[in-house]
Amino acid sequence: MEAACNAEKSRVEPLRLSRAAQLPESTNCLTCSEDGRYLGLGHSQGLSVWCTSTLTRAADWLQDRLEITSIQMTSMAETAYLLGTIDDMGVARVFAYHCDTIHLLSVVNIMDDINRRSVCLTFELSHGGHYGAATISCNGAVWLEVHHFPSETWVKELEMVVTQMQEHNSSGDRGLKWSPLSVATTIKPPNITAGTTLEGPHVVQVTDFLTYFSALDVDTRRHREKEQSFDTNAEKRKQSNESTRYCTQHFLLPCAQFPGERTAKPQRGLPVAVCVWWIGSHNLLQYLIKKAPKNEQAYFLLSDLEPMPDMLWPNAKKILCSAVSRCTRYIALGLDNALVSVWDRQTGSQLSVVSMSATDCAISRIQFADHWHVSTDEVHLLLVCKSGAIHRVTTGRGTKCCTELLTERPKDSGGLPTSSASVPFLQSTFLVVQRNGKVFLQDVIDKTPVRCLIPPETHLIATPCSPVYALNTKRQTLFIRGDQDSSYSATPKEDKDGQSHLLVFNFGESDIIKQFIVSPPDSPQREETQSFVSLEEACNLYLQQRALSVAERNKALAQTWKQLQEAAAETQPSCS
Repeated sequence: MEAACNAEKSRVEPLRLSRAAQLPESTNCLTCSEDGRYLGLGHSQGLSVWCTSTLTRAADWLQDRLEITSIQMTSMAETAYLLGTIDDMGVARVFAYHCDTIHLLSVVNIMDDINRRSVCLTFELSHGGHYGAATISCNGAVWLEVHHFPSETWVKELEMVVTQMQEHNSSGDRGLKWSPLSVATTIKPPNITAGTTLEGPHVVQVTDFLTYFSALDVDTRRHREKEQSFDTNAEKRKQSNESTRYCTQHFLLPCAQFPGERTAKPQRGLPVAVCVWWIGSHNLLQYLIKKAPKNEQAYFLLSDLEPMPDMLWPNAKKILCSAVSRCTRYIALGLDNALVSVWDRQTGSQLSVVSMSATDCAISRIQFADHWHVSTDEVHLLLVCKSGAIHRVTTGRGTKCCTELLTERPKDSGGLPTSSASVPFLQSTFLVVQRNGKVFLQDVIDKTPVRCLIPPETHLIATPCSPVYALNTKRQTLFIRGDQDSSYSATPKEDKDGQSHLLVFNFGESDIIKQFIVSPPDSPQREETQSFVSLEEACNLYLQQRALSVAERNKALAQTWKQLQEAAAETQPSCS
């Protein structure tokens, strides 16, 4: 059997290394700009920006005893880029890269009081650098802060710095004080009034939906706590659950007809809301993003008020993972009991609920594959299960849900996929990194590997359980960190120069891969969405769509009725 497996693998031609460059010490994270021009690297002494065409350093921001563990990059302007980082002490920072210089713009969670040390758990930048969402933990409490970035002002200030540097022939900011960021909203876990239960007769009013479904979460949590009360380690588990009750959030673009999104002239590409779910919760919540008022007194009055969600999407089971489509119209949730729920923000209703029939299908990750769309009415998802199996789900409004097994459960733990991602510039193809360090491209249609990505014999894929890599969509390239193989007998010179390298795989160099290459969408709003000023406009569009699809729906109804008649005829006993 092993010989047969090796023979099968040998038929998959490898994709050899295109280029390589030595990385800074302890490079923990990589990111790539949307235009494909630059790479952002976080390492043990700060961060660096590299040019992707030459693999040379464009700028550094270095600080002793500081290690960057997370980095993101987005374009503020044509020549200005925003970087968001988290270091090993949980401090989040915002940088700007402009004219071959990295500038520190702001520290998100400044520790003024040592007794109230706040730690940033996650930090996400919105596309275009208008907002940043930081999950903050302090003394056991966890909350989400959405910050508004003065991007336009920062770009002007960066231009001023360039002018000053040219006039004074210097290389510093000359004491420039950057415009501060502001907190647009602070979101805490839903807090239900003590004594609120669902026991006894409970009449639900429309205005009580938020309280009702939030109370369902509370009752579920109480039920779990009662079950844990019989465990000797219940107290430790309870403390652990409280300390890890963080949230997952996604920025949302204008899409729906809900009151909070009824803007006369919505700014294209600017997020208007954020959707949030907390670990252990059944509910997906949507909060509007509102800029902080210029009046300082009004800001402090609003900051004391806890924001209320303007939308709530309840689910029958606990949420395990989530993903948002590029246009942010669709939100997919991986639920407990192998359920997948897809919500449509434009209609405010569920697009579909898919039950995975496969056994042992506990969902661990979910992802949209927008570039696989054959029809605008179809939604394609990639599901990764805890068992290591990978499934493809195709669903849509009025269409039959289809699930396909792309990769079976591996026979050993080394074959578990630690990272999987659809590749925007390769049609119906996704990238898989396994725990044993193997990297390959998988074809969705044939369900077979297209190419194996082979590092040089002197190196192995670094930290395969959490690979450090970035996909460059514009240059159709994969950047991934490789560490020197300790078993390779290297000379002292090779040992000195080859500790950790940036490995570059250019997919366009393979003739077989070329047939999969497509032009990816330039904007996350490739799928045009509608913003409605009134509910009447939304109803009119819905009725127009129904009128256009009447023939197709009648055909589907007739086919279903025919199948029911045939099934009924087969079940009827024959007359003797």
